[in-house]
Amino acid sequence: MTVLNILLLPFALTASTSALPLLERKTISLVLANRLADAAIMSCRAINKEAVVAVVDRGGNLIALQRGDDIGPHNTTAAQRKAFTALSTKTTTAALAQRAATDPTSRNLLTVPELLLLGGGVPLVVDGVVVGGIGVAGSGGAANDEHCATEAIAQVLSVTKSRR
Repeated sequence: MTVLNILLLPFALTASTSALPLLERKTISLVLANRLADAAIMSCRAINKEAVVAVVDRGGNLIALQRGDDIGPHNTTAAQRKAFTALSTKTTTAALAQRAATDPTSRNLLTVPELLLLGGGVPLVVDGVVVGGIGVAGSGGAANDEHCATEAIAQVLSVTKSRR
């Protein structure tokens, strides 16, 4: 390579990569994740329950985790796996559990170690796009867990939409 080619190489790389299309995607911010977790904890407390709440972003990364008082340690992992499952499958974990129980072709979902087919995980949908997931565990059953998650979503995401 000549000296001129070496000097021009960074410009050639920049020019060739700038022609590539980039994707712009919405995801969950720390502020939004904390608001969702706060709202879910408060929703559980409104029914006299404590819980663990996990919020993951569109890549399945844990963004926020809050644990109520006197909740068993296994619930922390359960909440995170519920949030990941809801994000990954783009459906509630309760619906997924029902599908696995009634549809023989879906039973293999039980063998995927990262998924938890137990109610309390709900995908976070903004403008028709799944941008994350919320998982609640330890509030006294899957129905309570899902109630707390859906109440938080209704409260926080409806406020977020009205601010736009």
